[in-house]
Amino acid sequence: MDAIDERTAALSNGVVLPYAETGRPGDSIPVVLVHAYVESWPYFEPVLRSLPPSVHAFVPTQRGHRSVKGNPAGYQINDFASDIVDFMDAVGTARAVLVGASSGGLISQVVAAGHPQRVAGLVLICSPVTLADKPGLSAMREEILALSDPIDPRFVEQFVRATSPDEMSEELVARLVDESLAIPAEVWKESFLGLLQAEGQKALEDIHVPTLLLCGSSDSIVREDQRVLLDRIPDAKLVVYEGVGHGPHLAHPDRVAADIAKFVTRIEYRQQRDRTTRPLRPDSDRPATTIRSRPTRVDARPPARKLAERGTVGRA
Repeated sequence: MDAIDERTAALSNGVVLPYAETGRPGDSIPVVLVHAYVESWPYFEPVLRSLPPSVHAFVPTQRGHRSVKGNPAGYQINDFASDIVDFMDAVGTARAVLVGASSGGLISQVVAAGHPQRVAGLVLICSPVTLADKPGLSAMREEILALSDPIDPRFVEQFVRATSPDEMSEELVARLVDESLAIPAEVWKESFLGLLQAEGQKALEDIHVPTLLLCGSSDSIVREDQRVLLDRIPDAKLVVYEGVGHGPHLAHPDRVAADIAKFVTRIEYRQQRDRTTRPLRPDSDRPATTIRSRPTRVDARPPARKLAERGTVGRA
């Protein structure tokens, strides 16, 4: 892994986002990682440290964190999605693979559907289809909407633990709590309401780039959503991490980094093939790696009509 450089990017709307960057420019399609609700770029630091130097990766801290400069107006999904596109402009990235974790997956879905020319591929890590139907988040609604500054660190720790895998070290938990404490109560509330109002399902069929779904078999928050994503995104495959809960990038960053790197290589191969070979027959224009089979360990219910790639069920 190359060193992680910390920089800032000035967006066209006047907002200045801190971001982390690693890898060698020009070696691969750039990767932009999109963190989840009330997080910041350090939530992806374990993955950055596990990526090979050939993967040129960026992770911006999104609007609302106290390290962000400027006066952003609005915390709806579309506001965050617009920032990602503007961030890509600011760092000179015309097209990238987006990697969205949890609610960052909703943001990434909006960018992929609304700006298809900017997205080469999509990795959705424990991404929901919607958060409006999640009982656990609905139960948190009153607590979040009642928040005021300064936020009680005990509440933030409880939230981090409830939305992360059990395998995280106490040191990492403490660091993530500190990062989320740097987000004002008003942002917690407005962003939360924005997530509940997001309607991502309508755009899923508009995502026409290769998509990799990563999810833990023990994820009680979005496990069922993976069936919908797999069924409705035209070119998607699913990898399941055995025995892992919500947020496999925090529990097994090395495995997630390896899957991201492999996915980027696959996209580069497809792009090179499309540029250098004659058109293939319609029934042959699908690499062997996209053949699907049932994701066997998601749950015991009947499988979705669309099947995950044979042999891709991960065991972390």
